[in-house]
Amino acid sequence: MTTRTEPDFTSVDPDLYAAAFQLLDPDPDPAPQPATPAARRTPAAPVQVLLQPAAPPVRLTGPVERTLTDALTFLDTHGWARHSLIHPEGARCSIGALRAAAGARNAAYCDAGNLLLDEARRQHGKKWETIPSWNDSHTGPQVRSVWEAAIRRAHHLNI
Repeated sequence: MTTRTEPDFTSVDPDLYAAAFQLLDPDPDPAPQPATPAARRTPAAPVQVLLQPAAPPVRLTGPVERTLTDALTFLDTHGWARHSLIHPEGARCSIGALRAAAGARNAAYCDAGNLLLDEARRQHGKKWETIPSWNDSHTGPQVRSVWEAAIRRAHHLNI
């Protein structure tokens, strides 16, 4: 078996590599480099790197947050009601607004309702069994506070 020790490639000027690496990673205290005739004739041009600002990460609104936000917008637009799912003038209670926003009793509707009821229990005590019973026992500002907190939680949880 014969082992060759001679490479089959053409050698490259090592000073060329040193100059290229110096441009890519300048050393604050560079060691003196031997000057080649080419380096003496042509001064190195400064390299400008244009950095584009990073785009902010895109955050998609989750279905629960969207359902809660749409329901609160519905309440703001049509009005809030007590003791009635839908008031004759179009206002709705919290569960009615949630149903209108979800469009169907889907997963987002169920999760939004659970989050809303959980937030109502956090703010107003554990005794509330349903959204309608909680809704009917509180003032408009109290109900709105729960809605806003539930939306913030859904946003934070990215759901």
